[in-house]
Amino acid sequence: MEKFLHKQDQSEYLSKKLSGYIGPGGVVYLTDPRKVFVKRLVDLVFSFLFLIFILSWLFPLVAVLIKLDSSGPVLFKQLRHGKGNTAFWCYKFRTMKRNDEADTRQASRHDRRVTRMGKFLRKTSLDETPQFFNVLLGDMSVIGPRPHAVPMNHLFSNEINNYMFRHSVKPGITGLAQVKGYRGEILRFYDIYGRVRLDHFYIKNWSLLLDAKILVWTISAVFLKNANVY
Repeated sequence: MEKFLHKQDQSEYLSKKLSGYIGPGGVVYLTDPRKVFVKRLVDLVFSFLFLIFILSWLFPLVAVLIKLDSSGPVLFKQLRHGKGNTAFWCYKFRTMKRNDEADTRQASRHDRRVTRMGKFLRKTSLDETPQFFNVLLGDMSVIGPRPHAVPMNHLFSNEINNYMFRHSVKPGITGLAQVKGYRGEILRFYDIYGRVRLDHFYIKNWSLLLDAKILVWTISAVFLKNANVY
């Protein structure tokens, strides 16, 4: 990541205005309150159903396996930026041994920090399922731009024009960029540029039908081998 990203003044980053974002050509993108209400209602219903019928038995099972595999907490929490650049704690099942580089160093191929159980959780994306609690808390949506760790946002926003537009909506557990193959380690400029481009497309073209398609594509992607996920 450091190969193409430069340091940025964090105070300048945090001062960028997000509401009433003015995009290319002077187009002003505003969030429709009706769409926000519908999306939030769908998020709540879907999350409650997922928690009752899946996470209610999956959580204790995974928790036991994580504890048997390595020492440390079951859940890993990381500070990430959400809607309006508001920081929140994002929850995941812990997939690594305790280390001091979790916020600044991405998981890489053959990363020794990743546990045996962690490899399985990351490959199947089950490590992300505790984020349904984030949805209920109102920090996230089921579908939207994936949130990045705060230090990485400081770097990415200096490299990508209009990067901050992705923070005009709630981040998602899954998103259009992920189902289109942009997952895993960011090694090249286009790895992040491609994600942001699809995030912007999603925000500008949101609909319930698009969310339904992304959900189906996400389920399909879980069963497909992805060489970039490790």
